[in-house]
Amino acid sequence: MLRKKANGAARGHRLSSALSEFGNAAVDRRTFLKRSGLAIGGMTAISSLSGGMVRKAAAQGAAGTGNVEIKKSVCTHCSVGCTVIAEVSNGVWIGQEPGFDSPFNLGAHCAKGASVREHAHGERRLKYPMKLVGGKWQRVSWDEAINEIGDKMLEVRETSGPDSVYWLGSAKHSNEQAYLIRKLAAYWGTNNVDHQARICHSTTVAGVANTWGYGAMTNSYNDIHNSRAIFLIGGNPAEAHPVSLLHLLKAKEENNAPLIVADPRFTRTAAHADEYVRLRPGTDVSLIWGMLYHIFENGWEDRQFIQSRVWGMDQIRAEVAKWTPEETERVTGVPGSQVERIARTMAENRPGTLIWCMGGTQHSTGNNNTRAYCILQLALGNMGVAGGGTNIFRGHDNVQGATDLGVLADTLPGYYGLTDGSWAHWARVWEEDLDWLKGRFAVLRSANGEDKPMMNEPGITVSRWIDGVLEAKENLVQPDNTKVMVFWGHAPNSQTRLPEMQKAMGMLDMLVVIDPYPTMTAVLQDRQDGVYLLPAATQFETSGSVTASNRSLQWREKVVEPLFESLPDQTIMYKFAQKFGFADRMFRNIEVNGEEPLIEDLTREYNRGMWTIGYTGQSPERLKSHMAHQQTFDKTTLRGVGGPHDGEFYGMPWPCWGTPEMKHPGSANLYDTSIPVAEGGMGFRARFGVERDGDNLLAEGSWPAGSEIEDGYPEFTMAMLRELGWDGDLTPEEMESIRMVAGSDDQEKIDAVNWKTDLSGGIQRVAIQHGCAPYGNAKARAVVWTFPDPVPLHREPLYTPRRDLVADYPTWEDKTFWRVPTAYASIQKNDFSKDFPMIMTSGRLVEYEGGGDETRSNPWLAELQQDMFVEINPADANDLGLRDRDAVWLHSPEGGKIRVMAMITERVGRGVVFTPFHFGGYFQGEDLRHKYPEGADPYVLGEACNTAQTYGYDSVTQMQETKSTLCRIERA
Repeated sequence: MLRKKANGAARGHRLSSALSEFGNAAVDRRTFLKRSGLAIGGMTAISSLSGGMVRKAAAQGAAGTGNVEIKKSVCTHCSVGCTVIAEVSNGVWIGQEPGFDSPFNLGAHCAKGASVREHAHGERRLKYPMKLVGGKWQRVSWDEAINEIGDKMLEVRETSGPDSVYWLGSAKHSNEQAYLIRKLAAYWGTNNVDHQARICHSTTVAGVANTWGYGAMTNSYNDIHNSRAIFLIGGNPAEAHPVSLLHLLKAKEENNAPLIVADPRFTRTAAHADEYVRLRPGTDVSLIWGMLYHIFENGWEDRQFIQSRVWGMDQIRAEVAKWTPEETERVTGVPGSQVERIARTMAENRPGTLIWCMGGTQHSTGNNNTRAYCILQLALGNMGVAGGGTNIFRGHDNVQGATDLGVLADTLPGYYGLTDGSWAHWARVWEEDLDWLKGRFAVLRSANGEDKPMMNEPGITVSRWIDGVLEAKENLVQPDNTKVMVFWGHAPNSQTRLPEMQKAMGMLDMLVVIDPYPTMTAVLQDRQDGVYLLPAATQFETSGSVTASNRSLQWREKVVEPLFESLPDQTIMYKFAQKFGFADRMFRNIEVNGEEPLIEDLTREYNRGMWTIGYTGQSPERLKSHMAHQQTFDKTTLRGVGGPHDGEFYGMPWPCWGTPEMKHPGSANLYDTSIPVAEGGMGFRARFGVERDGDNLLAEGSWPAGSEIEDGYPEFTMAMLRELGWDGDLTPEEMESIRMVAGSDDQEKIDAVNWKTDLSGGIQRVAIQHGCAPYGNAKARAVVWTFPDPVPLHREPLYTPRRDLVADYPTWEDKTFWRVPTAYASIQKNDFSKDFPMIMTSGRLVEYEGGGDETRSNPWLAELQQDMFVEINPADANDLGLRDRDAVWLHSPEGGKIRVMAMITERVGRGVVFTPFHFGGYFQGEDLRHKYPEGADPYVLGEACNTAQTYGYDSVTQMQETKSTLCRIERA
């Protein structure tokens, strides 16, 4: 898709200069690769080949390198979870190769994965703590930095309350670090904590979890091998998750599975499609309902599945009946005949899988989109079967894990909410005084005299943190504005409204960046002081677990010791806890070596508490053993075949029920009733009650294989065990633990203890012993009565070019939620389409990841793509008088603008433009390279497309809308 641009202006080492040291000296190929820093797998980075294959690593090292240790880690980029084999000599990482034994990458790496060694050894890293003084960066010691930052935070806490400090976590942290930062925020006394999932898949989590129980990928990349059809909407795995494409192509080739790609842009993935569907951005619900129109009209739905395992489909039918081929085409732009054809393809080729990514989630209607996708799969009976499911491709390497571990403004680890019961549960896990913990939080004195404990209130989301600064104090649902912002592993250019973000950064009392690289935060802010840069170690300089998109956990070995003056994130968290005076409490059950908490103890601590989603059975010992025996797992089913993990699923994908001693195998495919719960089976989760409007919400005539309850049933409590006569199966130790949770010998209180709060795991163990899922056996709900649109509806984007559709499909009225006022109708009522006639959407490139700071600082990747660009259809370009590679201004309706290179291509349709979102370091035409600390500027800079993105947030999660706004293109 992209061409090498030899006349680019990248500063710093280029490939030619990196290799010039060899001169005319004769070297063999392996020595050449070692000395060039590429290692065996690195030539894929030069050629930008996705899924490149190289020869398997040998145990011996290169000549002259001495003894070579082999360390096994996991790539730090996308969510596939590719194994990286690192070769280390005398503490120096000298080479890398892909893991051939890994069931996920099977010896393949993409360009990013093939060059991760440079991420750790990169010369553009932040090397020591720094602070901004008089507009200049000054080196400081760790003690100075922690003391100065801590003093300011404590001052703000005293004057404005704990909610005025925002702890922004990261999808790049390990599970253990993610858990610890959520615990740190809790001990500080705020729910103003969030991470990247808010702006990539929060609408997935909300939509999917509220349909059938868990908000995660239901099957796996590997299970796609079993698919008979693949429907991919709003995703581009060929670039975003390149190795995952190998699994899709296996199904396509071996099963003759048709691949349908629905996307406004003809992507590299679409080039592999049997059918490409070009829809107008923001019309996903309309397209899905248009497909279901034909499925219902022709009787192609799975009626038995719907009758026994789905609630609310009749209400869906009523809405779908409106989406005739003519209306679907009017709204989406997709020909009615094509909609009928793809519906027939999915109906005739079952089981089929449905895949989506951020093209479907980043909309003001994102939760409607994700629920519509789920409903399509429910109608076809494609859930709970191998080859089916909703395979949601996550972005960052641990965005799934960080979400699971509660780095969110509305949950505690394991998706426990913010209720008193949830806090009491985690206080028991932490062995903390609940009253002391409550005392850490503020209480909002409302105008009507009622007190609102902020402990129970969701925080401000990362997508809206700037409004916590900019909004008038009286309009916020918290005691005061945000005063201190901590960017802990988060790129600001991944968020919208950057001109307003720059303003908000300037109004803060203090801004802190904790990252291996300085990120665009270092230069976007326009301050003279009050900014700190703290160098975190990379994930290759520590150990811990990471959760792939399919819910499997993998263990990273430490490859090398932290370089320069960087410190592991958990050590930095410990330093802050010490400064704040609660380290002894926070780490009472965690061994601390010097100032570094023991990672394995953090794993064991969250194992003791995360019963809800089954993060309890994956002990450090089991995880390490899975990594050591990767070769024993089947590459399609992920189940161990012989060896020490016979019958277990690789990485013990959650839920892995009970204690590690139970040896639950994990759950490869969610909601599969064909196998016993003890082997990874289950029905849909019973989390929405047992009845609605007189209808039964529990499964009817459907249950997991081997269940002693042959029908639907609610979630397990002690009362339920007693009613079934199974309470006698509990051990005395388990019963004592349950009494401890109840806090009394009163039978009523003991009966109220359920499977989520029983710290012994006994209730889960007994339920599974009798063939039952501890969370119950219910119907999926097609209608979510607690959401703004119980039945998913099409609503026009806030910045829509189709003014003719606004009356028929309006947005919501403005409202306040997640502590901030949020605009909808007040924006959509304005017609911006005359001055800004083109739809703007955005997405990923294969060369870069996220905000791009680390990948644009990698010389092997920087060589491949040196220009920020905008894709423009030839017809639009001709109308504008533009030629390929012309410099253009892209203007936003909200005043932001970016100066970028025009790429003229038919990949985008008329009236639509596309920009990648990995660039930064320029701001509205200004080169900010001079503002980076010396030697820490990325090789490649460019405009951040989010400078020109506009306002717009999902009605449930505050997901930002980046896929369907408006813009104007002009020659620069």
